[in-house]
Amino acid sequence: MCGIVAAVAEREVSPILLEGLRRLEYRGYDSAGLAVLDADARLQRHRAVGKVEALATAQSRQPIYGSLGIAHTRWATHGAPTEANAHPHMASDDVAIVHNGIIENHEALRGELTAAGYPFASETDTEVVVVAIHDRLAAGDDLLSAVKAVTARLEGAFALGVISRHEPGRLIAARRGSPLVVGIGIGEHFIASDVAALLPVTRDFVYLEEGDIADIRRDRLQILDAQGGAVERPVKTSSLTADAAERGGYRHFMAKEIHEQSRAVAETLEGRISDGHVLPQALGPQAAELLGAARRVQIVACGTSYHAGLVARYWFESIAGLPCEVEVASEYRYRPHVVPPDTLFLTLSQSGETADTLAALREAKGLGYKATLAICNVPESSLVRESDLVMMTRAGPEIGVASTKAFTTQLTALLLTVLAAARSKGLAGSEEATLVGALRQLPRQIDAVVGLEPRIEGLAEQFVDKHHSLFLGRGSQYPIAMEGALKLKEISYIHAEAYPAGELKHGPLALVDADMPVITVAPNDDLVEKLKSNLQEVQARGGRLLVFADEASAPAATADCQVMTLPAVHEVTAPLLYTIPLQLLAYHVAVLKGTDVDQPRNLAKSVTVE
Repeated sequence: MCGIVAAVAEREVSPILLEGLRRLEYRGYDSAGLAVLDADARLQRHRAVGKVEALATAQSRQPIYGSLGIAHTRWATHGAPTEANAHPHMASDDVAIVHNGIIENHEALRGELTAAGYPFASETDTEVVVVAIHDRLAAGDDLLSAVKAVTARLEGAFALGVISRHEPGRLIAARRGSPLVVGIGIGEHFIASDVAALLPVTRDFVYLEEGDIADIRRDRLQILDAQGGAVERPVKTSSLTADAAERGGYRHFMAKEIHEQSRAVAETLEGRISDGHVLPQALGPQAAELLGAARRVQIVACGTSYHAGLVARYWFESIAGLPCEVEVASEYRYRPHVVPPDTLFLTLSQSGETADTLAALREAKGLGYKATLAICNVPESSLVRESDLVMMTRAGPEIGVASTKAFTTQLTALLLTVLAAARSKGLAGSEEATLVGALRQLPRQIDAVVGLEPRIEGLAEQFVDKHHSLFLGRGSQYPIAMEGALKLKEISYIHAEAYPAGELKHGPLALVDADMPVITVAPNDDLVEKLKSNLQEVQARGGRLLVFADEASAPAATADCQVMTLPAVHEVTAPLLYTIPLQLLAYHVAVLKGTDVDQPRNLAKSVTVE
């Protein structure tokens, strides 16, 4: 979840490194640093706790220049966020390193190196790696050989960028379990943990595969695979532009991304529906066969993606008639499994590099699942490359840590997948056409709900002094309530919980009073009358309700029940629409409270460590 940028060029690289770090700020971090090899072959370094701008200030006050450099934003895993623990780490001023991931056997390696007389200046697992590389260099290895020897001993996940003052003009990169790309320039090369970091300098990339080590010079690139053999990896041109990660006229990325949802959903649908039905080829050439053979579905995901999976469970079972289980990836990994025959293993991830989800996929491959299917937003990600079937979400870059358009496009892709599976199970053509028609209406409906923003902004004022809140939903709206609670707690730091409305009387009613707002999503579906009864239970206990409801079935507004009506929507696609006002509410509460909306404390965008 940290960010790596490095460059070897004929020009000064410090501005490239700093701009790259700025473009990786969305990933979440607590310190930043850069190291360059200057004209006198000396490694010079700046590090700073806090934002990249603190690092930029240090660079402006005492500039360090060079044509070879590495840079990093760190999210603390070993040791507190301090300058001493910030990257890059160095050993004897001879070699410097940046690292994403976690080295699980760092304590054993530290013990060996300490016994050999090496001192350590930080608490990090990363410093162990750079000291071990220095030890190999002192024994006579060149930089590539040293990195190969050390990475062979590492246990865990890593993406590395390594430079040495003894080999100016050489950058070594290694990848196992954490993403890393090589940017191809003219007489220059770069590495980064995300293509977004390098879009100002190149759009041509080589995606390192698991176990790859890259020997990078200004004018050449050599890649060795996990077995040590030279390999060619394809150069791919990114469709993203340098301004794809800009805020435009919006105050925050989150606001921009909420407003982009109608377009993102439309693009996720484009080319995948025709004449009232879903084209299963959108998931791959074997999709029709594998979906037709599936007899049940196992979904594994984390965070917001997990909530999307919970919605999909209702769809798989009610539309396709397929039993469906949903599990948090970090739990799935650590228990024994009984896999029924012909089960489809479905993973969800915005980045495609979520460590727990990726590990669950890799474990699943040995458990006898019929096939693996990934729904993801990043075409070149590990999750996509390692799955049998893929449905891309086409959300575009999502910078805000709190996911918005990635969630609604995941739901869109999931519903397309469900319809493709249901068709093979005998779904009537007329019913499929009705649901496809409902999908086509979503972009227009989303725009209509986003148009309610001024009213929602006014409602947000009621939450500024609150410390707790309760979200309610029933059926497929219960996961939407969970997602709404997650959004509020992520960016406003207000404690929020979600419950199925029918569970109120089994405990949560004890929390209800005039100081705890209760937010409810109430589309016009088969459960709306039961939901109204649940809301009366809240009102009877003096609770204050905020209800987002369909105009045709909305409860009566009263002094203690505020109602905001949404456009009529098909009950199957209602979860996508009803998540929008909850996103807007969380956003405006956070703005009023003055929190860091796009980079909330303690969180990161792409969770590439366990």
